[in-house]
Amino acid sequence: MYSGKQRGIALLYGVICHLSFAAGIAAMMLGLYTGLRLGRRHLVGGAAAFADVLLALQFVVVHSFLLSERGRAVLARLAPVGLGPALGTTSFAAISSLQLLLTFGAWSPIGPTWWEPHGALRVALTIAYAASWGLLLKGMADAGLALQTGFLGWGAVLRDRAPRYGDFPARGLFRYVRQPIYLAFALTLWTGPAWTPDHLLLASAWTLYCVAGPALKERRYAAAYGERFERYRRLVPYWVPAPHKLDTRLLD
Repeated sequence: MYSGKQRGIALLYGVICHLSFAAGIAAMMLGLYTGLRLGRRHLVGGAAAFADVLLALQFVVVHSFLLSERGRAVLARLAPVGLGPALGTTSFAAISSLQLLLTFGAWSPIGPTWWEPHGALRVALTIAYAASWGLLLKGMADAGLALQTGFLGWGAVLRDRAPRYGDFPARGLFRYVRQPIYLAFALTLWTGPAWTPDHLLLASAWTLYCVAGPALKERRYAAAYGERFERYRRLVPYWVPAPHKLDTRLLD
């Protein structure tokens, strides 16, 4: 199905994707923990605030676009020798990761540290921060780590087969809430212990996206899965977890 050249290119895309993923996640984890003090740019005043707003918005705008029908068409053209459609998830994961790296690596601090805990309180908040990341990892695993990390695309090409996307996620955390990944992502934004104007700006902007953005994904699911997804949507809350888990037999 795929030539040796195509598999070699897919492997290269995979390496780039996963290195970008590791770097982007590390930058976000450290950036939020320190109150966005990792950035290497040193703009000041209004220029710093303007640049930081653009950094916050670029993730939201590009991420939303790539999840749209037109965005998926762009992703399908980002790999050579006919690999674009197969490597769409790999390209998406790589771009999203590089956006995170850009945001936290190029951020210019715009104000002093307002509050930073010490002692036992810092330990407690660090545990809460780590727990939010653990919840995010759990949500990604329930949705399919291969899809979430970009392995689905290049791994399929390397095994000489078409990517298999499967059903919409309805197990694990998805039995309690429809958007556990976005919910956990928002929790990472608010549990970092160091609070600065930068932290508040980014947490506020990206939390709004975490609340509104999944509606685009749900429209795609409704179009693709019809009544089964509509039934799931009626049974499971959007963003606030239900006290009881979904009986998945109700979707059959």
